[in-house]
Amino acid sequence: MTLPPHHKTSATLADGREIHFYDDQAGRRREVVDTRALPPVESGSELRWDPTVEEWVVMAAHRKARPADAAAHCPLCPSTPGAATEIPAHDYDVAVFENRYPALRSTDGGPGDPGAALAMPAGGRCEVMAFGSEHETSLARMTEQRVRTVIEAWADRTRELNALPEVEQVVCFENRGSEIGATLAHPHGQIYAYPFVPSRFERMQRAARHAHARGTGCVFCSVLKTELAAGHRIVARSRHWTSFVPHAARWPYEVHLYANRHVPDLAALTEEERADLTGSYRSLLRRFETVAEAPLPYMALWIQAPARGERELGHLHAQVFSDRATPLKPKRLAAGELGAGTFISEVEPERAAAALRAAETWPAAPEFAGELVGVAAR
Repeated sequence: MTLPPHHKTSATLADGREIHFYDDQAGRRREVVDTRALPPVESGSELRWDPTVEEWVVMAAHRKARPADAAAHCPLCPSTPGAATEIPAHDYDVAVFENRYPALRSTDGGPGDPGAALAMPAGGRCEVMAFGSEHETSLARMTEQRVRTVIEAWADRTRELNALPEVEQVVCFENRGSEIGATLAHPHGQIYAYPFVPSRFERMQRAARHAHARGTGCVFCSVLKTELAAGHRIVARSRHWTSFVPHAARWPYEVHLYANRHVPDLAALTEEERADLTGSYRSLLRRFETVAEAPLPYMALWIQAPARGERELGHLHAQVFSDRATPLKPKRLAAGELGAGTFISEVEPERAAAALRAAETWPAAPEFAGELVGVAAR
């Protein structure tokens, strides 16, 4: 399916924050006027260094003041004459704006040398991405054209945020479902531009570095090759993308969606790869909606190369996971898992992959059906 290029309109909200509209169809023109009287954004966030594990912790007490979800006053629904929201438009396709209650807020530089200070202002950027005007839906249920616009917006924001001097890592993510921690029911995600490489991503970089030092090449390419050879954990495959339940899955349902080509981030994808991702990603989310008797809450995030330095080690992929095997049975993390960091999984990855393969994706996913059946039967 060939989709028209997105059209972008940028404006400024009443308190000076940026907002960007991405339209499904090119050529749309809009006037953006925020009529609210808003005080300046004050984050007060602080980075604190934990030398015992060598990682940053973000202190953001001001976020307790952010509003909870209420259908009558949803901040992500379009503005109306009697109710102005965060989005000053009567309708929209995709909108991205700076968070009014950010955990990270731009400063003059990054976190600096952790050996020089144990605390400092938290730089970076936090953005909210609303996937559309409609309140009662999900990204999985949106049109293929809309999912493509979301992907284009992710790629554009990744490119622009990577260019900011204080940014070291851009992460696009979604928390879907109040059961898993989403504070707003409106379909949306977030983008965090960190002023440091988060510890889990740093461990991935270290693993990739070690694999290159051993002469085995990209560790992610090796994982993809191994999963394709094994076959029974593959969920779906298309010309440019492969989704699978990882060999060492931590969550009851956990799927990784890998670019078949070694590519650093969303901004580096070709036109054909983005078009193919549209169907592959929507199909994956639909499996999470249909694999159980009710849609599973999930978390999804894109793992991209850092903004600068060793970008060649990164291999673009998404991780989508749910903390429950059924809607009513959440996995509770115990002290050994949260405290020691060692997960104990009670769901066989191979069984989860079989269930996800069989899940309805309405309509059929753009996978290589014959090849996939052969792979799964091995």
